[in-house]
Amino acid sequence: MTDQAQQPKDRLVADLKLVIADAEELLAETASHTGECIGELRERMQDNLRNARHRLGELEDAVAVKTREAVRATDHYVHENPWKAVGMAAGAGLIIGLLISRR
Repeated sequence: MTDQAQQPKDRLVADLKLVIADAEELLAETASHTGECIGELRERMQDNLRNARHRLGELEDAVAVKTREAVRATDHYVHENPWKAVGMAAGAGLIIGLLISRR
């Protein structure tokens, strides 16, 4: 997986971690408030945060696995087809060079 494809996923994970941290802080700040509705809301929020934390961990694991698979597949392809890989890299470099020179 390229850095450009990985960056949005990394930002998403970081944003989700921040949301979870903020929600946990909100729960801590409202701990002194009492009432049936607030108690139920706090329980639901804690359950949702626990689930979100679990899903976030799964997402991070899945991204890591997909990244490793992409790296292995690319490495295998380049070793099996070195001249094709060189040709594709040269073609991509040429296209990028043309696009940059037009600016």
